[in-house]
Amino acid sequence: MDIALLNNDTIVALATPQGIGAIGVIRLSGEEAIAICEKVFATKNLRKKDLNKQASHTIHFGVIREGDILIDEVLVSLFKAPNSYTGENIVEISCHGSKFIQQQIIQLLIKQGARLANQGEFTLRAFLNGKLDLSQAEAVADLIASNSSTSHQVAIQQMRGGFSNKIKLLRQNLIDFASLIELELDFSEEDVEFADRSDLKKLVSSIQRIVQRLIDSFEVGNVIKNGIPVAIVGKPNAGKSTLLNVLLEEDRAIVSEIPGTTRDVIEDELNIDGVLFRIIDTAGIRNTTDIIESIGVEKTFEQIKLSSITIYLFDAHEMTTSELEIEIEELQLHLHNSQLVLVANKIDKEDEEYIRREFSEFPNVLFISAKERFYIDDLKKHFIKLFDDRIINITETVVTNTRHVEALRHTNSSLIRIFDGLNHNVTGDFLAMDIRQALHHLGVITGEISSDDLLANIFSKFCIGK
Repeated sequence: MDIALLNNDTIVALATPQGIGAIGVIRLSGEEAIAICEKVFATKNLRKKDLNKQASHTIHFGVIREGDILIDEVLVSLFKAPNSYTGENIVEISCHGSKFIQQQIIQLLIKQGARLANQGEFTLRAFLNGKLDLSQAEAVADLIASNSSTSHQVAIQQMRGGFSNKIKLLRQNLIDFASLIELELDFSEEDVEFADRSDLKKLVSSIQRIVQRLIDSFEVGNVIKNGIPVAIVGKPNAGKSTLLNVLLEEDRAIVSEIPGTTRDVIEDELNIDGVLFRIIDTAGIRNTTDIIESIGVEKTFEQIKLSSITIYLFDAHEMTTSELEIEIEELQLHLHNSQLVLVANKIDKEDEEYIRREFSEFPNVLFISAKERFYIDDLKKHFIKLFDDRIINITETVVTNTRHVEALRHTNSSLIRIFDGLNHNVTGDFLAMDIRQALHHLGVITGEISSDDLLANIFSKFCIGK
């Protein structure tokens, strides 16, 4: 994709989802967007209307027609450059939601000189025209994909510039000092020092702390964006699949009295109070000679390592306290950073108070009946508590993008070299080189430094029409 050529023509695409609905919105962007629409638009009494003479941010009722053939009654919204999403002239045609009507209008606009837009091309133009920086543009895609209140909050904050403003401030502080170092190089023969080295150390140390905090936030940001992985593990017939079905409120997994029914990982999403969890049912943990089941058990241990929360579900009637201690010791070998939640199941089969006393030495154990749906809400509340204990105030800047965190790690490496260089009194030319590297990596985040390949890769992941 030749980025330099993309702004030379007028593009068109359906901005609403494919399919039949009440209305569809067709978007045009480019210098000729209003003129192209004007060729096919008329008032309801079929008179021509000079749209170019109409004010920006106005809506006009009329019809789209091809010659004498009436296609649809529409509303046309005008957004004149530079006061539009892309910074170009934009026309949005609200028509009826028929797929046939939408395609007829799009093909008619193409005949009049528009070109079908590439994926993400409207937002790409917004970036190229300075309406958004690159991290804000990527947040647009995250906002569209957000499926929980937390992921929505993070995406909206980033789209409004919360993250990019912090990066720009860090970069500007470095640029100010870099200019002094560069000035020293111009007067190298006179052995003058314009940049106070102690002040530079304080600045680099301060920036490094902020960068490290942003890097650390990625673990949180990643689970907010993609969902918190929760693995349900335990012995066969502990009720794992029943619990999965109850949590999801649908028969997602096969439930059977036969041990070893679940042989592979089953995963689905659960939204609790605006927080997205990815619930993962796994094969029962036991020694087995069945090759397929043993592969499933291996996958269970892999899921434990990858999960943020591990539910160890056990049958309160089949498990003794000494056996549970052994199981916990075995699980500790695989947990890594996953938080272990002990859940005693099937409490409906016996006196509940007796069961609670039996496992009282495990203070954090939860008691449920998956089959009878006893205390399932308490388990969900516990998920939220674990989330709240680990997670942050969402008003803080949170990194959710892998590209961003990689750039921050490279920035941090450059900052470490700058700090070491200052401690060892290295010359200004070496300091300047490392400062330039840090500035480069920060610039990559916001798009102040970018390549056609990078932009093509980022915007190819957007939907057409955005």
